[in-house]
Order: sequence, then structure tokens, then C-alpha cells
Amino acid sequence: MAVTTNMLASWRAPRATLRRMLAAGPREDRALMLLMAGCLVIFVAQWPRLARDAELQTLGAEAEQPLQMLIGGTLLAWLFIMPIVFYLLAWLSHLACKPFGGRGTGYGARLALFWTVLVVSPLMLLYGLTRGFIGDGAEATLVGAVVTLAFLVHWALCLTEAEFGPSAGEARA
Repeated sequence: MAVTTNMLASWRAPRATLRRMLAAGPREDRALMLLMAGCLVIFVAQWPRLARDAELQTLGAEAEQPLQMLIGGTLLAWLFIMPIVFYLLAWLSHLACKPFGGRGTGYGARLALFWTVLVVSPLMLLYGLTRGFIGDGAEATLVGAVVTLAFLVHWALCLTEAEFGPSAGEARA
């Protein structure tokens, strides 16, 4: 199935979608591609906010940071640093499930988190547009809360499938 089709299916049935992906066998290249695609979309989602920040800085008395500098820092954060953070977070979540009877693999925990990052990334586009056009306020807080809740619920469902589902631990990586 295409990634976009899987993303839509994952909003209806996240556990079944992840189960299908896990049944395809451990493929670290696929997991890394999902993570990098999600991080790229989140990076692009930051552009409206960064443009607003750069414009407001030129109008205010703050030290001016050009838009290119802001985008460069965000690029470093989302495409180089955050993937390492997500790998660490997936490993910690895998270890945290072990005392509760988790039978999954490290690959399953990584796929659950990386897939969640990609599935929730379109909501990050909405959040970025909200922050860019409206700015900080109740609207941005509401959209941010929805994005955070969607991420946590989706990740919890996917991690549950990867660690405790019927096929957990079958494929070793």
C-alpha cells in the first residue's frame, strides 16, 4: 500500500495499519525513511512561523535574525538532531514496556514512533500555518493541544500493537 494510503488508513485503524507494516518484516531503511519524511514535513511546517518571527524582529528593537538563519537552525534541529532524539525515545519506550510484559522488538518500537511522527506531521502543517498567520494565542494553543493529543494517542496505540499485539516479538531485529 502507498504511504499516503497507509497514513489515511492509520487514522481509522492505527493498530491494524501498524500490524500490516510489521508483518512486512523488519526493514530499517523503511523505518528511517518514514522518520526522515515526517521530520521533513515538520521542518516545512515551521516556515510560516519562522517568516512571521523574522518579520516581527525587523519591525521591533530585537537583534535581527534573518529568515535564512532561522530556517537553517530549524533545519539542523528537525533533520539532524530530532531523528537521534526519536531513536533514543523509541529505545526508551521499548525498555519501558519490558517490565509490563512487552514482547516486541526494538524495530517494532521504532516503527511505532516513526510512523506516528509521519502520520501526525500533516497536523503540524496546520499548526505551523496557525502560528504563522494568527500568531501566538488561543487558536495556536488549541491546535497545538490537538496535535499533541493526536500524537500521544496514536503513539500509544501503535506502541501497544508493537509491544503487546498478537504478532509482537515474531520478527527479531
